[in-house]
Amino acid sequence: MCGIVAYVGQQEALPIILKGLRRLEYRGYDSAGVALLNEKGLGVYKKKGKVSELENFLSSNEGLTSKIGIGHTRWATHGEPNDVNAHPHYSSSEKLAIIHNGIIENYEVLKKDLEKRGYQFQSDTDTEVFVKFIEDIYVNNDCSLEEALRLALHKVVGAYAIVLINKEEPDTLIAARKGSPLVIGVGEDEYFLASDATPIIEYTNKVVYLDDYEIAVIRNNRLQVKTIENIETSPYINQLELELEAIEKGGYEHFMLKEIYEQPKSIADCLRGRLDAKSGRLVLGGLRDYMNKFQNAERIIITACGTSWHAGLVAEYLFEEFARVPVEVEYASEFRYRNPVINEKDFLIAISQSGETADTLAAIELAKSKGATIFGVCNVVGSSIPRATHAGSYTHAGPEIGVASTKAFTAQISVLAMMALKLGYQRGTLTESKYVQLLHELASVPSKVEEALTSNEAIKYIAEEYKDVRNALYLGRGYNFPVALEGALKLKEISYIHAEGYPAAEMKHGPIALIDEEMPVIFIATQDSSYEKVVSNIQEVKARKGKVIAVVTKGDTQVKNMADHVIEIPAIHEAFVPLVAVVPLQLLSYHIAVMRGCNVDQPRNLAKSVTVE
Repeated sequence: MCGIVAYVGQQEALPIILKGLRRLEYRGYDSAGVALLNEKGLGVYKKKGKVSELENFLSSNEGLTSKIGIGHTRWATHGEPNDVNAHPHYSSSEKLAIIHNGIIENYEVLKKDLEKRGYQFQSDTDTEVFVKFIEDIYVNNDCSLEEALRLALHKVVGAYAIVLINKEEPDTLIAARKGSPLVIGVGEDEYFLASDATPIIEYTNKVVYLDDYEIAVIRNNRLQVKTIENIETSPYINQLELELEAIEKGGYEHFMLKEIYEQPKSIADCLRGRLDAKSGRLVLGGLRDYMNKFQNAERIIITACGTSWHAGLVAEYLFEEFARVPVEVEYASEFRYRNPVINEKDFLIAISQSGETADTLAAIELAKSKGATIFGVCNVVGSSIPRATHAGSYTHAGPEIGVASTKAFTAQISVLAMMALKLGYQRGTLTESKYVQLLHELASVPSKVEEALTSNEAIKYIAEEYKDVRNALYLGRGYNFPVALEGALKLKEISYIHAEGYPAAEMKHGPIALIDEEMPVIFIATQDSSYEKVVSNIQEVKARKGKVIAVVTKGDTQVKNMADHVIEIPAIHEAFVPLVAVVPLQLLSYHIAVMRGCNVDQPRNLAKSVTVE
């Protein structure tokens, strides 16, 4: 959730750290802070609010030159957002400072024990307890700081990615992780640490992904990695393929708008090298070694959170229709706590944009312990889920900086659609001709998304009319029910308007009571197998004076004559309609949020990567 940046080398640390914090601000923006070490000592500077507030605060301070430092942008877990609870946190002696992403679950027990021995606490955070616990071991065991950290990590329960700086070691940074991501950039006589690669790519494309239960010590321009069992490991240096331009706005007002418009390319990148419609060829390298288990699975379980869960719901329809295999879609946060029935013939697909979602990782470990085969679908190379699963496929969507997920959703569905088609063909539930036809339909999606984007100005007009509503209802049937859920989620995430998604047929089982002339109802009413039923639902809304916004197939006249507003999308096989129909809903939410003055890229209370439970 929080963003971590640290630097040690020959450059000035503060500008590098601040730029990195700005790039990581999508991970949390409640408060921000830095700790810098120079000949004057170890100074901590922190401020409630966004990184810009910290920069303004620092502009009035002198003596901030330093070749080593740590920085943090926070998404609050323990303690409200304020200056005191912001990171970094000092130890009692103020010789140590720490930044931390994660939650220490047993911090109250540790805190009570420390208080009995005279320790005092200024903040409400688990992180302050953590650093004082480390120092207590450091002082009382006559050992090195990394050994004190190692001993402390055997006692703490929870998730963490931390970086420690020590006043007595002006060339040393010590880091560790479990459950929360941490990347180390390797430069020429310098090192960079961050929660992901976005603050690092400007300086080096060589990175080490720290694994769970590993401690990294950077001292005298040398990197050493050990496990918490004190076993030294050989860090593997990866080459980043990320380009700096990919994490800039590129002339768009917001990252979200840029990422909506990137979808024709991100879907094409996802399909490229895998799908060749002309030759009727579909290759998924990640499935190669596990195709037999996939083909013979008695059940597919899909687990995810948020938008990724909605992609999983679309996949449920795809797998059951094309491959005729039963599918269950589970919220990862519920799956791990309800003692689910899992066996060795189950094939579990875990979906996550970041590859770091804590609940999804916990669900993976649970399913692995029961003998299931685990397949990951995620976007971030080198993240935790690819390392935790037996196999997987990257979505190749590129960096997604906007907190509200857009292009990740369509890329995830693209991967899952290819998996469903491959499985159906292998199981013999799709004929050769049907298989080839569907490959052609899927290959056409990028151009049809491009066409859907041309409705932007019309959608902006609709947004102007409905920007002040307090509630909205989204309805769809079949493949379009998950699209209704996703459309509602986008609206409430970034505009703070209450919105609900429902299967259209369920409207009569409760939500119809809410409909009046103030209630906009957004229908996904494309011409598919349930079209006539959806038309009937629209008539029921209009009979109660509800306002109807309908996403329709290009050329539709029946709904156009009934709805208050229509947004046209090109015709495509109904299985792939979600990839196109979601685009106008993304744009509608975006424009409403902008018109309401909301922070589109950093909506309140949300963070991009949910790395704590």
